[in-house]
Amino acid sequence: MGYLKDISDKELRKGIVEFMESAPDLYLPGVSIDSTIFGFHNNQLKVLLLRFGTSEYFVLPGGFIKKEEDLDDAALRILRERTGLLDIYLEQFYTSGNLQRYKESIPKELVLKIIGKIPKSSWFEQRFISVCYYALVDDTKVNPQPEPFFSEFKWYDVTKLPKLLYDHKLIIKKALDRLQTDLDAKLVGFNLMSETFTMAELQRLYEAVNQRKFVRTNFQRKILSLNILERLEKQYSGKAHKAPYLYRFKKMGVS
Repeated sequence: MGYLKDISDKELRKGIVEFMESAPDLYLPGVSIDSTIFGFHNNQLKVLLLRFGTSEYFVLPGGFIKKEEDLDDAALRILRERTGLLDIYLEQFYTSGNLQRYKESIPKELVLKIIGKIPKSSWFEQRFISVCYYALVDDTKVNPQPEPFFSEFKWYDVTKLPKLLYDHKLIIKKALDRLQTDLDAKLVGFNLMSETFTMAELQRLYEAVNQRKFVRTNFQRKILSLNILERLEKQYSGKAHKAPYLYRFKKMGVS
């Protein structure tokens, strides 16, 4: 599933130049935010990526912190701008200060190709340290907003990523590692599920996140022992096979 923008080279160039001119007055220098946005669809754990210009390279959705803005508020604002969603589960998990990411030449070459000349005072000439968050969303409700640098928003299976700029492949791996931990420690899985679901559907989420299979009886025993699910009435379809129970996550503070 992808979201293409009908944008001309002229519009792309204009958007990049305007951003580079205004950024020093609007944003904190040297600090950026990168967000790994996870969605779960058709039994696949996916991540939302942005195509850099019209190149073959993609990046994580990200942005910068306004001079009069809290860090977490900036992360939420950037996610709203990138997804069109208001209610988003967000978790900070990593800070990337890798010197090599600053030295990568491909982004500068791509910008140079689009706008023809990079000013000496270019916003992107400085070194950036990136604060990294992961977010959990319903990917069917995402409505990406226009961006000056990007021509396409696209969901990718976490096991089949395209070419990525900077250290974004490493950031996605670290986000997935953290999500695997939080799935049990913080029980964040409900942010990726429909309101009601079968035990088999929940197991497929856990398998997609952990990238391994679980024995059905063992998985069900473990999940039920956590006392986090409310079992609902069976939904009969009229077919001969036995209908599974539906579940939903219990509300916090409700036993």
